[in-house]
Amino acid sequence: MSNVLRIAIVDPRDDTREKLKAMLLSLDIVWLEAECSRYEFFPDVIAQANPDVGVVCLDSDSDKSLQLLERMRGESPDVAMLVVSSSNDGQLILRAMRAGAKEFITLPASLEDLLSALQRIADIKFGGSEGKNRSSRIIAVAGASGGVGCTSIAVNLGCILAKNPSNTVALVDLDLAIGDADVFLDAIPDYSLVDVTQNVARLDFQLLKRSLTKHSSGLYLLPRPVQLQDVKLINPDSLRRVFGLLKATFTHIVIDISKAFTESDLTALELANDVIIVAQLNLPCLRNLVRLMMSFDEIEGLKDCVKVVINRVGLESGQIKLKKARETIGRDIYFQIPNDYRTMVEVRNNGVPLIEQAPKAPITVAMQQLSDMLLGKTSAEADAESEAASSSGSSWRGFWPGKAVKPKTK
Repeated sequence: MSNVLRIAIVDPRDDTREKLKAMLLSLDIVWLEAECSRYEFFPDVIAQANPDVGVVCLDSDSDKSLQLLERMRGESPDVAMLVVSSSNDGQLILRAMRAGAKEFITLPASLEDLLSALQRIADIKFGGSEGKNRSSRIIAVAGASGGVGCTSIAVNLGCILAKNPSNTVALVDLDLAIGDADVFLDAIPDYSLVDVTQNVARLDFQLLKRSLTKHSSGLYLLPRPVQLQDVKLINPDSLRRVFGLLKATFTHIVIDISKAFTESDLTALELANDVIIVAQLNLPCLRNLVRLMMSFDEIEGLKDCVKVVINRVGLESGQIKLKKARETIGRDIYFQIPNDYRTMVEVRNNGVPLIEQAPKAPITVAMQQLSDMLLGKTSAEADAESEAASSSGSSWRGFWPGKAVKPKTK
């Protein structure tokens, strides 16, 4: 579970409850687990949902709401109670704090005040160091052209991340028409992305995980719809709700973007912390990459998230030189992955990820290094791991910023 606060709210007044819900849903550090319109029912809601934070509005009945706070302090001491009220009376605030409230916000609440209060609660609950990284990390993988290997990278990156016991990782196949992430994992899913989007309002963490297909590596897969006609049931709004629940459940989310760059794809790109654009060293691919970069520059905040990854480096069939490629795209290359066609065909046909089928292969070592870079490991740490891999028979040392290292040839 990532450090996202799960919240339950109680307010008998529909208007203020809806306004609070809208503000909470706009924050990526929270997940709205439950809502309630009766003070007397809220203890049962808390017992069933077991949230991190309970939000209580006092305005409908201050005496009942204060009694509720005292009851929650005894029955659910681990749930931090955040109180909101249109009153700024000092005596009411004091009574609420004595009854067990951790924070008090005066309505109408500003987004900044609400966020600050939740951050203070999160710092106490998760610890100051972890509180700085509450949100899970979303990694979107897109191709500058068809057949460049973005699905292979997305699947294997997800499996490598999932091998770390401290991570919980989900892979979302957004190639809604012809996605094949399930084939790479030799999986036959029971549910698809359309099932989750249509039922997201009724899902909780446990139901979500049961709706996904778990691979032996620990990776959870959310595949594309089975029927082509179901694609139209998925829209940006439903996707945002799905990713909100995924972020509250998993530490890492890997998204395999389609080649069409549909509205759903663009929604995922806007939500991503890292956008990996996979390309090869040929002219059509690099021209497409330039076009994509020009478009991405127009989307606020997206430019700084983009990381160019060159796949199948070392392929002999007339590849453009790396120096020329950098000049063409006008930016540095984040990482290079060596060409290993035989290994990739084998793992794809067997439905087994690289980390299990060929853990010592140069391409697997490179994928591990890419994972390390995305997680913020230093080049020194990666070099140490690379030396260990080399002593085991691997020859690929990857590419770190400012240091291009070509794959060894036999």
